[in-house]
Amino acid sequence: MTKTPPKPQEAKPPYPIEEAPHDHHDEGSEALQAVKDLAEAKKRWKPDAKQIGMGAAIGIGSAAIVAGLLYWRGGKK
Repeated sequence: MTKTPPKPQEAKPPYPIEEAPHDHHDEGSEALQAVKDLAEAKKRWKPDAKQIGMGAAIGIGSAAIVAGLLYWRGGKK
């Protein structure tokens, strides 16, 4: 005799016994597709020489302003 109680035939478990069917795509998973999209977006946008030059000028100018403020002695006599 077993210790488990008898179950009716109509009783179904609260979880699925078999995994649901999947739709398989040729491109791959969603994560792989997202990585491919990010890589493609990086290829499309590249800064041109004007943007690089402006960024360098702004960086050097702001560094000069900070240095001027740090070493300014004020109106001491």
